[in-house]
Amino acid sequence: MTTDFAALRRRFPVLERKTYLNSGSYCALADTVRDAFNAYMDDRLAVGANWDVWVTKNEAVRAAMADVLRVTPDEIAVTASASAGINALASAFDFTGPRRKVVVSDFEFPTNAQIWHAQERRGAQVVHVPRAADGYIPLENFARLIDERTQLVAVTQVCFRNGARLDIAGITRLAHERGARVMVDCYQGIGAVTVDARALGIDFAVGGMLKYLLGTAGIGFLYVRSELIRELVPHNSGWFAQQNIMAMDITANRPSLSARRFEAGTPPVVNCYAAEAGLKIILETGTDAIEERVRALTRRCMDGLQAIGWSAVTPSDDARRGPMVAVPSRDTPVLFARLMEEDIVTSFRDNNIRATIHFYNTEADIDRFVAAMAGHRGRFGPGT
Repeated sequence: MTTDFAALRRRFPVLERKTYLNSGSYCALADTVRDAFNAYMDDRLAVGANWDVWVTKNEAVRAAMADVLRVTPDEIAVTASASAGINALASAFDFTGPRRKVVVSDFEFPTNAQIWHAQERRGAQVVHVPRAADGYIPLENFARLIDERTQLVAVTQVCFRNGARLDIAGITRLAHERGARVMVDCYQGIGAVTVDARALGIDFAVGGMLKYLLGTAGIGFLYVRSELIRELVPHNSGWFAQQNIMAMDITANRPSLSARRFEAGTPPVVNCYAAEAGLKIILETGTDAIEERVRALTRRCMDGLQAIGWSAVTPSDDARRGPMVAVPSRDTPVLFARLMEEDIVTSFRDNNIRATIHFYNTEADIDRFVAAMAGHRGRFGPGT
């Protein structure tokens, strides 16, 4: 069945006015996500504390997120952010034994590296896998650092700086061969690419809803492989992490037998409304179809930039590229502002303009971005 991406695009009102290439920071707002916010307000005005509905929404997000990752709802914790999920997971690890090493990469978003470095006071030894000469991080670089002392390999799926996509399946095979577990930060890819946790073999995954999952800020997820849940007891806890939420027992900590043990307090209620609506769009469209479209659009962008003599730093190989195309420039903040004046919404990190692309973008969006970059090449493009 052919996906009607033109019809899907019409559900995002901002696209009528803007060339929106900023889903890697904050997605365009869909009509049903806007309606979900309004539904929350209607419920508050009509009912007040609509507790039963709120809990149902939280469980709906859990189930939908499980479908996106192709796992079971019991393996999903609904968190306030990716940081909250990583912190809860980190608190469950013991760094006093022979496996104290945590391997991260030089592609990490700050949160992932910072939280594991924070565990150094508990005995963790954090090492960084460096880039190769071409700017990518190949498997052999991981192989040099993952060893019998490694407890966890915590890596990003897609680098937020340059759009490079790591070989997660390969890293996971390597780590498991050496007795280590793997946590993937898939925030910069999930929703725009398929993340099949079972097929990849990963042990843990974290992310949030405000980028390619089409939801909002203030809500995230943590996936924990079912076989590992009961052996990991987080030191971070709260009443929603308990076996019986309504027991109101103040005599002990009795963690849930599911991944809910990695949650904490009252769920992010209004954000659950929005997240559920965004996840429904992703599931109805299908991540395989989305990934195929995003791959074609990023390919068109890469080729267009090369044609104007302003190549991206993002890997050209489809397998090594996520939904981002990063373009090095001079005076990047000024170029970002110039593009914004032309109603082309991007973002930037370091000295790279980032065009982050989703299924609602079109070939015309890509061509307009490339044409604008061509116009700015003399002032901001590659120089001596």
